[in-house]
Amino acid sequence: MPKTKLNATENNVSPFPTTEAFDQPVEESESVHDWSRSFHGLSTQPFPKEISDILLEPVNQADIEVKPDGLLYLPEIKYRRILNRAFGPGGWGLAPRGEHSINQKNISREYALVCHGRFVSQARGEQDFFDMDNLPTASEGCKSNALMRCCKDLGIASELWDPSFVRKYKKKHCVEVWAEHVVTKKKKKLWRKKDETLDYPYKELSQDY
Repeated sequence: MPKTKLNATENNVSPFPTTEAFDQPVEESESVHDWSRSFHGLSTQPFPKEISDILLEPVNQADIEVKPDGLLYLPEIKYRRILNRAFGPGGWGLAPRGEHSINQKNISREYALVCHGRFVSQARGEQDFFDMDNLPTASEGCKSNALMRCCKDLGIASELWDPSFVRKYKKKHCVEVWAEHVVTKKKKKLWRKKDETLDYPYKELSQDY
């Protein structure tokens, strides 16, 4: 008997556990908080200097990447390493603030960043996908996207949102080149770092193109 493929958008069935599966109703106390809705500790006091110095240190320019459309970004794992250095492994976490929102091409969800038992920031992460079989992987991408957005409020890699820094970095470290899609043969301009090459399925064309 053939298996029926789950279609979360048509049957209105979520392939993921709801927040109730993780957050049982509890009475808020001094030590227990329902992070699916709590704002405990928001802006009560700054973090200690030794933590702030790690969060606000200048971004390592060797860690910066550029997308083909020219957008600068820091890989998600770099944010996690900075948080681990600042708060220690287990000293921070992401708490879901609602259910996944899923349509035919995109998944999104609200998350809160909690550090040392304090609400720090909230952001909606999102990730595109092309097949329902890839939904679990897309949900992880959605979570990572939320993490990067939450980290803006801690000042991590804030240079990447500074137009002056972005212009100077791209002028010094990046170049825009003509490229061809190896399958469709379509040509377009793409960005890359000066010391790197384009990724498949694009190949760079000669400079006199």
